[in-house]
Amino acid sequence: MTQAAEIDPDALKRYSFSVWNFKQGEMVSLMIHLGDRLGLYKAMDGAGPITAAELADRTGLQERWLFEWLRGQAAARLLNYHDVDRFELSAEGAAVLAQEEDSLSFAAGAFAGATPPDTVDKLVEAFKTGIGLSYEELGPNAAHRTERMLGPWTRQELVPNILPALDGVVVKLEAGAVAADIGCGGGVALMTMAEAFPNSHFHGYDPSQHAIDRCQQKVDELGLDNVTLHVAGGEDVPDEPTFDFLITFDCIHDMTRPADVIACIRRAMNEDGTWLIKDIRSQPDFKENMRNPLLAMFYGFSVSACMSSALSEPGGAGLGTLGFNPEVAERMVTEGGFSRFKQHDFEDPSNLYYEVRP
Repeated sequence: MTQAAEIDPDALKRYSFSVWNFKQGEMVSLMIHLGDRLGLYKAMDGAGPITAAELADRTGLQERWLFEWLRGQAAARLLNYHDVDRFELSAEGAAVLAQEEDSLSFAAGAFAGATPPDTVDKLVEAFKTGIGLSYEELGPNAAHRTERMLGPWTRQELVPNILPALDGVVVKLEAGAVAADIGCGGGVALMTMAEAFPNSHFHGYDPSQHAIDRCQQKVDELGLDNVTLHVAGGEDVPDEPTFDFLITFDCIHDMTRPADVIACIRRAMNEDGTWLIKDIRSQPDFKENMRNPLLAMFYGFSVSACMSSALSEPGGAGLGTLGFNPEVAERMVTEGGFSRFKQHDFEDPSNLYYEVRP
């Protein structure tokens, strides 16, 4: 028998508050999801202080429900409160919660509602078996949430700022190149490049049928004739030099066999080609990563999605959300046959970028 430790009442209160604060975060997350899904933040953008009745007139929604939601958002300090019962979305709040197309700070798309109970049950089982869930098994919601989380930076920064920083890539794409997006997800980067460079042809690879279906819908809506989609993984790219430019955005750490994919990319790349990797900003030392105030969120993403995907087959590498740091990235691409590795920091708060060449 071990002696029970004496509990400090003040420490107990602080610890208890911390735990319940996470529950509060869960409930506020649901409210953000509802505000995003119902278009409430967009309706409040630029409206100044507004009542529940006025918001009801703008949205056609029920005043009593809106009043309770507005008060909750003010309690969370996401809306400014004005007497008497008027609520305002600040300019900063609009940038984060309303302006998906124009703001690099947009974050409301990350709030896609609670994890479905059947997915939670599968994660519980994964802790017992060691085998996680692929993105296909996570369902269409996973592809949609990932797209909305990563979309603002890709749409606004990829063509004007990121691609021009790469040696010779824009010239090739303007002239007409063959390019590939491996792990293309919902196709934000793919469509952005295909629209900007009509002389080039772009191939999108993703093992998730849900993701490719979203891509195909966008291809059809935009009328693009320079995009070819493949329900396939990175291992399935051509086994001979084919591509002038490739990207892998936020997906190497999700792969069960990233070393194999890297070797396949090397074989599929032309000798003067370029590979652009985007992956999570992290360090090899956990103590250094502990300085990140959002670190717990990233590990939550890892257990529920990224590491789960990377362990969805027996023998999976299991890198996880923070596992493809610059040290690991340079080592793995070098082992995969590449000789040039350059790190770029485009002030993306969540990601670093690596320019890799044969």
